[in-house]
Amino acid sequence: MCGICGILYCGEERRVQRDTLAQMNAQIVHRGPDDDGFFVEGNVGLAMRRLSIIDIRTGQQPISNEDKSLWIVYNGEIYNHRELRSKLEARGHRYRTKSDTETIVHLYEEYGRDCVQHLRGMFAFAIWDRRLRRLFIARDRLGIKPLYYFYDDKKFIFGSEIKAILAYPGIKPEFNQSTLAEYLAFGYIAGQETMFTGICKLPPGNTLEIDDAGKIKVESYWDLSIPAGNDGRPRAHYIKTYRELLEECVASHLMSDVPLGVFLSGGLDSSAVAALTSKIRGEQIETFSVGYDEEAYSELPYAREVARHIGSRHHEVRLSRQEFFDSLPKLIWHEDEPIVWPSSISLYFVARLARERVTVVLTGEGSDETLAGYTRYAWTLQNSSMDRVYRSIVPSALRELLRQGIAAGPLGSSLHRKLEHTFLVRDGASWPSFYFDNFYSAFSSAEAAELLTASAHATAGDAYRGSMQHWEHSTGDLLHRLLYTDIKTYLVELLMKQDQMSMAASIESRVPFLDHVLVEFAATIPAEFSVQGLTGKHILKAAVEDLLPKSIVYRKKMGFPTPWACWLSGPQLDELETTLLGPRTTARGLFRREVIQRLFAEHRARRRDHGNRIWRLLNLETWMRVFLDGEMPARDQEIHENLAALPARPAASI
Repeated sequence: MCGICGILYCGEERRVQRDTLAQMNAQIVHRGPDDDGFFVEGNVGLAMRRLSIIDIRTGQQPISNEDKSLWIVYNGEIYNHRELRSKLEARGHRYRTKSDTETIVHLYEEYGRDCVQHLRGMFAFAIWDRRLRRLFIARDRLGIKPLYYFYDDKKFIFGSEIKAILAYPGIKPEFNQSTLAEYLAFGYIAGQETMFTGICKLPPGNTLEIDDAGKIKVESYWDLSIPAGNDGRPRAHYIKTYRELLEECVASHLMSDVPLGVFLSGGLDSSAVAALTSKIRGEQIETFSVGYDEEAYSELPYAREVARHIGSRHHEVRLSRQEFFDSLPKLIWHEDEPIVWPSSISLYFVARLARERVTVVLTGEGSDETLAGYTRYAWTLQNSSMDRVYRSIVPSALRELLRQGIAAGPLGSSLHRKLEHTFLVRDGASWPSFYFDNFYSAFSSAEAAELLTASAHATAGDAYRGSMQHWEHSTGDLLHRLLYTDIKTYLVELLMKQDQMSMAASIESRVPFLDHVLVEFAATIPAEFSVQGLTGKHILKAAVEDLLPKSIVYRKKMGFPTPWACWLSGPQLDELETTLLGPRTTARGLFRREVIQRLFAEHRARRRDHGNRIWRLLNLETWMRVFLDGEMPARDQEIHENLAALPARPAASI
């Protein structure tokens, strides 16, 4: 695990300066505090920060092939690298290290751009091909590891984090205002754009090639295939096969030359991973949990129950309200963009706890999006069915009248929130309203239009374009279309959160539920086996019944809760209102002051629950202060300066 960055100037006359590369690399030192490395040759430069996991003694990067015609920097883990190594050595390739990094180099020698088809793991890497004068970059299938880039026809700059690109002289952090509507709706950007003008994401399952002349090509090498329907196999087949594959994936993810543990929330997913890790290792493992003093929002009792059941050495940290708010600017700096979910803060604190004892953790991320674990899937299936009947018998004028009555009626926030999720309020003829606004959007497009000033609205972009592209590309029944869309959008953002928050604590997180072979099998599970009533993930529940107490397997999902709603009251609400209505915020000219005033008034009076909207606005303003106004959090500034001053190893010989 590490962080990578690099520079390619289009045209060989301009030379990369090592100091510039080192300046970029210093921004991501938290991703790799153990080592650094550089390759600089004419108009190309590669750099990395290393967190030593595999082949600690000889696995330094950049690494080359035998004749030094290929050089690589790489972030991730290839779980089948030993199997690949045996095959490559049989074909005459010679290794100098025991690292999985070198396997990628030899695969590229053997298969060129098709090398990615052989890899099973999480990765983002860049290979400089000296013979073809071409940079080849690839990102893993699901987007577990991040990769960002900037290209202006003269220079190509890339990095594991946006802040590495922003460290390049002359690249200024500017707000990409065409993403504003999508941010207000979802909190993240589903396409290749980011919230920084000119900086893009390489999509998951894609490669990028760019040569000396500046010719660039981005293309997909993997997509999730959804079968046409049930092939007649019984439920028992899917339970048995999923369990076998999951156990194989967890076993492969235990590959490490350093101490390893498990994030344990007490939910089904992390508990299953912890139980399998304990079973496979046959020894006491380390587990880590985060909670709060507010017991109603804390899953610590469930985590303790699982820890006792599997006999792990269990560790906990409690996050206070003050720590939560104090850490927000620092963690927005680490995440590069506004934080979508309050649980990101919790994730950082449990990662920091784990770093005291281990360097690698396994997590339960990815099960919900591949096995229909969220209530919204089952709810949408039923909502859609009832909506078809409702629209067939109730005239559209009457439906609209009822919709307006619910919106304007004197309902409490709890009842209003429940009705908002039903076909009575949601327009079944509009998929963005029926699904995206129902379960994702803090501000629908109509609400954003009311919130935004006229000038901001004119440049705010389309809130749904990125997500709708994947929805329209999806195939299969309704459930599988929902899962496909989330895997391509929502999950990618979750994985970015997982990566950035764990790496902020210099710890590697691994996600066995997202081994692509397991994900491809999960896509074949018929909807009727996955969802029953208003609950999902039934194949996983049946697959791990023998590993965990039934009270854990079948308990109601809490979803990594935080006491945000509880904390958003009293003096804290007043402080946030002061921030979001202050002259510094309003001077940005984005939002109508009277709309924000109304949000706070309705929330304070408990007429409406605007907690999600307030969170969205708070994060955007904090992000602007950190990146656009240059207010780097003091503690990170100190760490950044101290680590940047460390001596670096010489550039790789060529």
